[in-house]
Amino acid sequence: MTIPFFDGHNDTLLRLLEHANADKVALFVEGTQDGHVDLPRARAAGMVGGFYAMFPPPLKGNLASVATNPMSNGELPPELSNADATPSTMGMAAILLRLEQAGALTICRSAADIRNAIAIEKHAAIFHIEGAEAIDTNFHAFDVLYAAGLRSIGITWSRANAFGTGVPFRHNADPDIGPGLSDAGKELVRLCDKHGVMIDLSHLNAAGFRDVAAISTKPLVATHSNVHAISPGTRNLVDWQLAAIRDSGGVVGLNYATGFLREDGKFDADTPIELMVRHVDALLEALGEDGVALGSDFDGARIPNAIGDVRGTQNLLRALLDKGYGETLVKKIALGNWLKLIERTIG
Repeated sequence: MTIPFFDGHNDTLLRLLEHANADKVALFVEGTQDGHVDLPRARAAGMVGGFYAMFPPPLKGNLASVATNPMSNGELPPELSNADATPSTMGMAAILLRLEQAGALTICRSAADIRNAIAIEKHAAIFHIEGAEAIDTNFHAFDVLYAAGLRSIGITWSRANAFGTGVPFRHNADPDIGPGLSDAGKELVRLCDKHGVMIDLSHLNAAGFRDVAAISTKPLVATHSNVHAISPGTRNLVDWQLAAIRDSGGVVGLNYATGFLREDGKFDADTPIELMVRHVDALLEALGEDGVALGSDFDGARIPNAIGDVRGTQNLLRALLDKGYGETLVKKIALGNWLKLIERTIG
């Protein structure tokens, strides 16, 4: 049995962008030998869609270096200017738009759009920005990106910007590092609420998380984060954050990155699926059956060998079934909880 699933986070657009001289549409549609996600593998895997992130990478290094060794010094990476972030963000947005024009996927602006895409077997994509550096503090770019389909924003990646501060990649540390949102960041939260743009808390520090929780009237969401009590790194959620997400009716997507799964924080692909199941157990205990989903971080992280690529998600879902989770619950974690959350945040 193949269980359909919707993925809370991938960096596939950046991987395609980094194929500088290639036909990005053809790479996605026909399939590639590298990375984790393309259309043939997604279809084979039962992946009906997901949040397609536009992550403006650091000026030095590439996605591979960030994905496999993000905790090299435990400090915040340098800030990225609006001028430096805009070309890569626009490049990834253009790839997503071209994929839609080629008929490879549908950019979905609502839960109804996702359901309609699934019904006609069209891959469903949510236009997501991870790190809002390409948005100016006058919000002109926000208006343009929203018109193009933007429906989800991670205010920060793990660095500071004009809106807030992300967490550095540190192990044996918690996310209570650095200041809260700037005035522009608080205005961005209000703007997102007004327009039905989901706010992703995954890389935001604790003070920024508190600010979003105080301002936003929508459910709190961390699309690709895990449980700090199991893997005590800054990218994972501590008890009070999980409680705030639960109380808001929000959702956490399980991150497959091995460094955010393991107790030792190592980015070691020899990480068993049983550890992923342990995080799901803890998330269910903290959030309830409506609060847990998938947020793989495909194409942006070192993932367990037992997963391998997008097709390995079925191995995780089978492990949940084998653990004794009923089929109804596994289907909620795989797809249903994202659909209901998107309905309440985006529309």
